[in-house]
Amino acid sequence: MNTRMMTMAAAVLAALSGAACAASAGQVTVTSPDGRAAIRIARDGGSYVVTRGGETVIAASPLGLEFDGQPDLGKLVLEKVTKSATDQVIPLVATKASSARDHYRAATLHFRDRADGTRRLLVDVRAYDDGVAFRYRMDGSAPVRLRGEKTAFVPAGDPDCLISPFDGAHEVAFARQKVSQLGEKQGYDVPVVCTTPSGRTAYAITQSHLEGYTGASLWREGGGLRVRLSGASAYESKGGLRTSWRVVMLGNRTGDLIASHLVGNLNPAPQGDFSWVKPGKAAWDWWSGPLVGMKPDMAAYRRFIDFAAASGFPYYLIDAGWASGSGGCCDALPTTDITRAADGIDMPALVQYAADKGVGLILWAHWDHVRQRMDEVLDTYARWGIKGVKIDFMNRDDQEVVDFYHRVAAGTAQRHLLLDLHGAYVPAGLQRTYPNFITQEGVMGAEWDKMKTIVTPAHNLMLPYTRMLAGPIDYTPGGFRNVAPATFQVRAELPFVQNTRGQELAKYVVYDSPLQMVSDDPDVYRDAEGFDFIRKVPTAWDETRFVSGEPGKDIVLARRQGTTWYLGAMSADESTTTKRVKLDFLPAGRYKATIWEDGATPNNVRLREVDVTPRDALALELAAAGGAVVVIEAR
Repeated sequence: MNTRMMTMAAAVLAALSGAACAASAGQVTVTSPDGRAAIRIARDGGSYVVTRGGETVIAASPLGLEFDGQPDLGKLVLEKVTKSATDQVIPLVATKASSARDHYRAATLHFRDRADGTRRLLVDVRAYDDGVAFRYRMDGSAPVRLRGEKTAFVPAGDPDCLISPFDGAHEVAFARQKVSQLGEKQGYDVPVVCTTPSGRTAYAITQSHLEGYTGASLWREGGGLRVRLSGASAYESKGGLRTSWRVVMLGNRTGDLIASHLVGNLNPAPQGDFSWVKPGKAAWDWWSGPLVGMKPDMAAYRRFIDFAAASGFPYYLIDAGWASGSGGCCDALPTTDITRAADGIDMPALVQYAADKGVGLILWAHWDHVRQRMDEVLDTYARWGIKGVKIDFMNRDDQEVVDFYHRVAAGTAQRHLLLDLHGAYVPAGLQRTYPNFITQEGVMGAEWDKMKTIVTPAHNLMLPYTRMLAGPIDYTPGGFRNVAPATFQVRAELPFVQNTRGQELAKYVVYDSPLQMVSDDPDVYRDAEGFDFIRKVPTAWDETRFVSGEPGKDIVLARRQGTTWYLGAMSADESTTTKRVKLDFLPAGRYKATIWEDGATPNNVRLREVDVTPRDALALELAAAGGAVVVIEAR
């Protein structure tokens, strides 16, 4: 992929000593290409500040590392600053856009411990138009042990933030809280999404490129959020040190962050050819069936394969229960052998049956079974002709699990297998390096409809502005037993969803997932209103644009594939609303807009067509907890 990267301009600006650096006596400043965003690092390496448009976003906040087994660094002396700039366009595979512009100014600050001149710390800093990032490095081959980081984020003022408690599976709802309202004995997950008190800047605090490091949560200390590394014991590097990037995404509106490529751009580009990665939709058996998964049955599996083939879907995901010795979905039983199918299941024959119909199979597995013999498992699936794996229940983001993610992403890429991780931590951009890592969970999605009442319309409208900013979300939409929230009941099999059919369709546009589940039972889609849209809608895009909306309330998002635009509109309102959508993002010309919008009941969809131009605005009627989708094609 590196050979395909189209470089627009890239130049090393200077390698300057600290004394010659163009900065004030107390700080080194790196400014974004458009001049609006800036990050300022104190010359003693002890703190940083983030500003945008002259407004302080992150006030003076601590920097530094806490070492294990040796003293912390003493007073630091800035020896030199190396500055650079990059501007390149990176072709992307199977994601929210066909390319990403990687445009930033950067600096590396070289610090020396005044008391021990053999100890040095490097701080890498980047400023993009849509955010800033920094990380720590130490050269050398000796392992480095850390108790933690001193890093914290101190928001200017006391902003309103969208925040969720830290959880191993990262399946927790977001709520709106001020930093001062957060508990000091509770960790919080990334991203934390805030708006400055002035309202001029929206920002998201997150992390990127965890390779060789460990995950982290945020803990309130006074008016700031302190980074706490994951894991029961100290982190230890293999040699030297390179931490993850600490990231602050920046924009005018929270929705403007949706199209950002910042998290991905902070990760290495792919190596090799990933043109074989095929995005698309998948039939899926678990959501409509029992919590422990379907019993292994060739006829039942063929039924889902036939449905996928008839619908034009490239995949069928066989969930828990297919392997020899399985005892349900959630336990890594010692009796389970995921290199052998259950009695009565001929996996090579099933793969051939599916292939003859143009359908590829994806298999579910517990991570503990994969971890123990990864090469044997993946070699077996490749030999069978399996197209991908869904690996579940890691439920951690410590150093061991981060290493597992990178090993399994590389292992599946080597064998041309798609990878979907569940029980997963929030994305940190690994999809950029391994485009076959096509989606992941780490989100409170539709599976919870089978167990609790917590997947509300308001929650659905939080996700695009929070969790989705970090990367794709395997929310698993497609529930076609739609009811109003007031009449919703939990049902483990053939579950309900507490929003309209129109909103369920809109999730396929709004929610970013290049591998997208079609979650309900095949029978429920037969002659069902709106299923024609699900068959039509892509799962990967050439362009993404936020149109309008507020977190937890509503959204209108536009995505383009080729010359065709798709609009998704969702609302958490408790009454009918009309969304007026300006079409000024369209190129000049005349277009046909095909509209699916809420009908008389939650299960009804009204279909209509209108002619439009870029000068027009569409009026979309959304019912309570409703939604609409539009396909706009040139005449």
